[in-house]
Amino acid sequence: MDAAREPAGPQGQPAAEPAAGAAGAADGAAASGTAAEPEAGRPVEKLDRPLPEGVRRRVVGLAADALGGLPPGELPQSLRQYAKFTPARRAKYAATAIAAALESEPAFRVRIAERLRLGQPDLVKALESGSVPGAADPMDVAAAAYLVRSAGWSRLVAEAGEEAERAGAEGAAAEAARLVEKLQAELAEVRAGARADLDRQRAESEDVRREADSLRKKVRSLESDTRRAQAETRRLAAELEALRAQAATERSAAESEARRLRHRVGELETAAEQGRRSAREGRSVEDMRLRLLLDTVLQSAQGLQRELALPVSQIRPADLVEAVVPGSASPHDVARRGLAEDDPALLDQLLAIPQVHLVVDGYNVTKTGYPTLPLEQQRLRLLGGLAMLAQRTQAEVTCVFDGQDLDVPVIMAPPRGVRVRFSRTGETADELIRRLVRAEPQGRPVVVVSADREVAEGVRKAGARPVASVLLLNRLARP
Repeated sequence: MDAAREPAGPQGQPAAEPAAGAAGAADGAAASGTAAEPEAGRPVEKLDRPLPEGVRRRVVGLAADALGGLPPGELPQSLRQYAKFTPARRAKYAATAIAAALESEPAFRVRIAERLRLGQPDLVKALESGSVPGAADPMDVAAAAYLVRSAGWSRLVAEAGEEAERAGAEGAAAEAARLVEKLQAELAEVRAGARADLDRQRAESEDVRREADSLRKKVRSLESDTRRAQAETRRLAAELEALRAQAATERSAAESEARRLRHRVGELETAAEQGRRSAREGRSVEDMRLRLLLDTVLQSAQGLQRELALPVSQIRPADLVEAVVPGSASPHDVARRGLAEDDPALLDQLLAIPQVHLVVDGYNVTKTGYPTLPLEQQRLRLLGGLAMLAQRTQAEVTCVFDGQDLDVPVIMAPPRGVRVRFSRTGETADELIRRLVRAEPQGRPVVVVSADREVAEGVRKAGARPVASVLLLNRLARP
């Protein structure tokens, strides 16, 4: 067992084990794969300072790797919560607990030493035989010696700590030397940059001085140009004043000429009016004769009509030309006009027919225009557009939806101006549309919106006008 389990001596030091059978116990422990206990008569070794940090990390890493392979009953109570962690997480989060358990739980340390013996048998045998491999890492040797507790283990741990301190000191010195070299190089670069900046500033100062001289020359030139411009301005002002006086004189002369011409025009207009009056008086005698002749002809025609008893004609030639009389146009008459089948203007013309009834195959239109929306959103979007269309055109609008697959009744408030109907169970929306068309009186204009060819043919035979769904979608998309 570890020295921590041994009774303390008079000064608080662990007492030595009985000498009898010590060598045999050590050989038995080595043969059974367990760490050997201190030999009888040999003082118990202990560290005179804390375990070096590098050695402590190696010891914790070895224990963290071996911790997962131990049965839960053999683990100290403080380490059982970390048994399911990965080795890296155990080394990170349970390092303090593992180090404390290795120091205070000899049995746990012995179990870790046994795992080390299985993993690195050559290193453990070399330590137990008193020889240290020359090529081995001092930290690995010190960690193995701390766990196995072979003879001289405290010395190995102390030497490893000193070696680590020497390596750290050497590394710090090398780092300091490298830092000094780096700072010297940076200082040289700063000095070179400062000299370059000074030279550049001097060159820039010289450029600024030359530019200032050039600007002063330009200012003097501009001042001279300004004086010349001012003199030219004064000259032009004098010329402008002279031109204004001349223009005033010419305007006065023009006004006098205009008054003379207006007087002349008045005289000419008076002469022209007198000439027209003379012409009218000359034509009055001829007009009187022509009127007398016309009255004679009219009276003769009226007398002949009374004598022959001819009736007044009620039919005119234009009445015999076949055409569509206003107010009696049908959707089929509109269809013969030169408009494309997807032109929204065609639907506007159809809805302009008096007393027209628009029947819409709801799902056929929505699945053509926006099939990705849920059925409820499709219905709401279509009915909103139909409500605005009915308000603008004042047409009767009926929207038919297929209701044979509905599991529950549809709760909705139809928009104003739009009649909403669902087909009954066992009936399709196409059949309901045909019944709506047949219910209309003969001669009433009915327009059916559907992309189904079978529906189109059926309503055409019943006297309705079928149009494609894309036509309604284009009309609803238009503002």
